[in-house]
Amino acid sequence: MSKPAEAAPAEAAPKKSKKLLFIIIGLVVVLAGGGAGAWFMLKPGADAHAETKEEPPKTPIFTPLDTFTVNLMGGEQYLQTDITLQFYDQAQVDLVKLHMPRIRSRLLTLLSSQTADTLQTEDDKKKLTQAILAAVNQPVVPKGKPQEAVDVLFTSFVIQ
Repeated sequence: MSKPAEAAPAEAAPKKSKKLLFIIIGLVVVLAGGGAGAWFMLKPGADAHAETKEEPPKTPIFTPLDTFTVNLMGGEQYLQTDITLQFYDQAQVDLVKLHMPRIRSRLLTLLSSQTADTLQTEDDKKKLTQAILAAVNQPVVPKGKPQEAVDVLFTSFVIQ
């Protein structure tokens, strides 16, 4: 009668090992699924490669303006300067050339409102270039788009 008692534990062992096998397989499937999901979510896609692709640098277009000669505030001194504007779009250059009288008027008004004392240091000249850039980039027509000048360069700058 001892034989039937021994057979019962032998049958119980395969049930535990099957249960353990299913748990292990389930864990492997969950871990594999989580790993695959993380890999797909963290993998840089084609959009990321397209964004990091650098565009070739744009070719600058330099547009020199006619010489400006203005009386500075105070009346005893004058400023003579040559200014060159930098653009990246030929259409912008054409627009500025078309409306050059209006732009020159803005710049003459701006330059003549300066004093010799406010144009002595490099920082003073940098402030003036920013003011000129703002004046050039104002829309030339009411409710129009602003111009897209990117830099102002002084090619001569004389105060007498």
